[in-house]
Amino acid sequence: MSNKAATFVAEASVQLRRNESWHREGPHFSEGPLEVTSRNTREEETEASAMAHVLGVPVHVVGRDQAICFMEQWIAEPGESHWIALTGSHGIVEAYKHPEFKTVLKSASLSLPDGKWTSRFAGWRRSCAPQQVRGADLLWKFCEVSGTAGYRNFFYGDTEEVLTALTHQLRERFPALPAVGTYSPPFRQLTSEEDTEIMNLINRAAPDVLWVGLGLPKQERWIYEHRARLHVPVIVAVGAAFKFVSGKVKGAPAWVSDWGLEWAWRFLHEPRRLWHRVVVYGPQFFTHAFLELSGLKKYE
Repeated sequence: MSNKAATFVAEASVQLRRNESWHREGPHFSEGPLEVTSRNTREEETEASAMAHVLGVPVHVVGRDQAICFMEQWIAEPGESHWIALTGSHGIVEAYKHPEFKTVLKSASLSLPDGKWTSRFAGWRRSCAPQQVRGADLLWKFCEVSGTAGYRNFFYGDTEEVLTALTHQLRERFPALPAVGTYSPPFRQLTSEEDTEIMNLINRAAPDVLWVGLGLPKQERWIYEHRARLHVPVIVAVGAAFKFVSGKVKGAPAWVSDWGLEWAWRFLHEPRRLWHRVVVYGPQFFTHAFLELSGLKKYE
């Protein structure tokens, strides 16, 4: 084993021990322990957590339970809305191609790697163990926590059929879940009056967390443009999570995800919708990521 490889294994082991100790003692990150006990600015929180840059896009090497810890802290100290982006290779390449979308992602309080390969590249960049956070996994777990803690959840996006199935599945699993509202926006440009009414609808429901499932990059841009008008502590962009949790789209088996082949599984089940992402964006992501990791090209 080379010295570089040995160093990576040693550092990864340290990070894994820290991740395990979080469950016993509280959240620890690769730059040292972080006490989530006082209000921090978004910039201070970002610096305190383990963050890598993949093609110039910030990616936090933070696990699901650690992300929920942040969400609970933001709910406990309401004020400015915080939002969470869950981004895979598609979002990374989209941000590389469109600087204005990179600005959107950089505004997120947390930018979590939804894809296996994005989490791996972020881990390699930080020389630590990868942390993948799937949108559906985060949604399931936080709703479980909500059933006990009483956190209020609102679901925005997708179709009425999906939203109905989603809330049915969640309430069947967590009967005490406070689901305070759903809304399926029309698949067209909204008028200013409609947009205002939707803001009022969400704010009247007073959710602690707003889950947005409009698909990338629409959902991230929507959050960026509306967060100042939303009186919601936490907003999460979850992509296709509504479809997975509702059962409308079958999730990949664990072994497929572990091998980093979830993209192939989804492509086989939704070829017409995902062909461009897989055939065009996938190779572009791997090419640019290789160039960055090898030091052949720098990305700002």
